[in-house]
Amino acid sequence: MKRKAPEPPPVEKPSKEEYAVAKYIKDHVPGKKTKFMHHPVQYFTAARAVDALLDSPWASGEKKHPIIFTDRESVVNYLDVMLRHKFFHRAKKIAISDRDLRRKELKKLKKKEEEERQKKQAKEESESESEEEEKKEKGEKEEGEGEEKSQAEETAGEKSAVEGEKSPKPKKKKNQAEDKDKPKRRIKLDMHLEQVFVDGAEAYVWIYDPIPTHYWLLGLLIVAGIVAVCLFPLWPSKVREYVYYLSLAAAGFLIFILALSVIRLVVFAVVWAVTFGRHHVWLLPNLTEDVGFFASFWPLYHYEYKGAVEEKKREKSKKKKKEAGEAKQGVTFQEEEKEETKKEQAGEEQVEKDPPREEEERRESEGSQHGSEGSQEGSQEGSQEGSQHSSAFEMLEQDDDGEATS
Repeated sequence: MKRKAPEPPPVEKPSKEEYAVAKYIKDHVPGKKTKFMHHPVQYFTAARAVDALLDSPWASGEKKHPIIFTDRESVVNYLDVMLRHKFFHRAKKIAISDRDLRRKELKKLKKKEEEERQKKQAKEESESESEEEEKKEKGEKEEGEGEEKSQAEETAGEKSAVEGEKSPKPKKKKNQAEDKDKPKRRIKLDMHLEQVFVDGAEAYVWIYDPIPTHYWLLGLLIVAGIVAVCLFPLWPSKVREYVYYLSLAAAGFLIFILALSVIRLVVFAVVWAVTFGRHHVWLLPNLTEDVGFFASFWPLYHYEYKGAVEEKKREKSKKKKKEAGEAKQGVTFQEEEKEETKKEQAGEEQVEKDPPREEEERRESEGSQHGSEGSQEGSQEGSQEGSQHSSAFEMLEQDDDGEATS
């Protein structure tokens, strides 16, 4: 006999109360949007869901609901059952760094952050201005009455400052400003290995996504409209005439819009060509923009003067060229100064090294002078001795001649 494989346990279907609890959490717990496995999803935190259910009619028994939640543990156990029934699943948060994002995504995020900061700054400035105006009005009214009170408050403030006391109000303002200035942390989600509901700051991604009722109504209306169009030959003759005239009006309206778009382009091109691109005139500037029906026909025109902008651009380009030329001249001048200083340093080094050579040259010159003097003296002495020898030789010849004659 072959043994049969054990049958898997039957899958428990979620009850109606679980669907109602899931809808209550979706309506009363703020959800956040992010990407999970490259898909946009919504998630909620466990602690907020538990807090919301403890204030729900299933905890207080209102509207004839059974009391299911008595404490946080009962809520956690119930949500754990809902997790097993695949209303949501557990995910782990991973912080996204700038390296993980692409350049385009980084630019978009930075633009959004800058826009949010600008909006916050504008709101803060408007609020501060309104508060200052109110304070000024109150101060003008209470100048005469509150002089004594202001003096007493000033003395009390001075005493507290001397004693080292600090008021908590400015701290709150500083902390609020610091919290606003801090950049928002970007997070992405990944699947958690332990699929258990835990009370805390854990993230849980919604799987349960009910279709809203207005979607059903719109779908029914679309189907009814398609059937009615298919049954057009069966309509009464008068209704068909009215539909014919309506279709002609719709076609005329489309042709009118196309003609307007062509006319506005022609007007813009003519004005731009006549004024050499200085004047820009657009008729119905929002006609081709992604706006509402009535907003596309307002304002009627838009005018811009671009001559000053072009002149400013030219001036900026000229300034940049001048700055570049001055920078090049400065660089060449600096290089020349460096070369001159190098030459001067080299000359000083040669002067420091050349003294022994100069001494040798001096010695050689002195030696040559002494040699010339010695040669002159030797020549003079030699000439004198030669003259003496010649005179003595002549005397001997005379003596020999005298003896011969005798």
